[in-house]
Amino acid sequence: MLPGVQLQLSELEFSYVRAQGAGGQHVNKTSTAAVLRFDSQQSSLPDWAKQRLLCYADDRITREGLVLIKAQSSRSQEQNKQDAITRLVALLQKALFVEKRRKATRPTLASKIRRLDGKKAQQQRKQQRGKVRLQEG
Repeated sequence: MLPGVQLQLSELEFSYVRAQGAGGQHVNKTSTAAVLRFDSQQSSLPDWAKQRLLCYADDRITREGLVLIKAQSSRSQEQNKQDAITRLVALLQKALFVEKRRKATRPTLASKIRRLDGKKAQQQRKQQRGKVRLQEG
C-alpha cells in the first residue's frame, strides 16, 4: 500500500446481503453481496492518515470515519469479499497520496530574453497594421 501504512484484516468487518439486480431465482435465496465496514478512527492507521481520510471527499466515507464498501459484481461471496478489499485499498491509496511540493524556480536569462524578443516581434507586427495613407505629390 503506502509506506508506513499497514492494514490488518482483523480491522475489516464483513456482512453479507442479497445482491441487487437481475439474477434469476437463485438471487432471492442467497446473500452474496459483501458489505465491508472499516472504522478508520479505531484502526491502526497513523494519525495523519486518519485525518486525511476524514477530510477526503468520498460518499463511501462517513463523517465519523467509517468506510462502507458494497461489492456485488460476482455471484460468489468470496470474490465479492476480495473485490471489496481491493476497492478499499484503492480508496486508501488515493486518499492518503501526498503530492510532492513544488520547488519554486526562477526563469533563466535566456528564457527572459526569448520572451522579450517575442513581445518586440508582436509589437512590430501590430504597428505595421496601421491605416494606409495616400501620398500626394
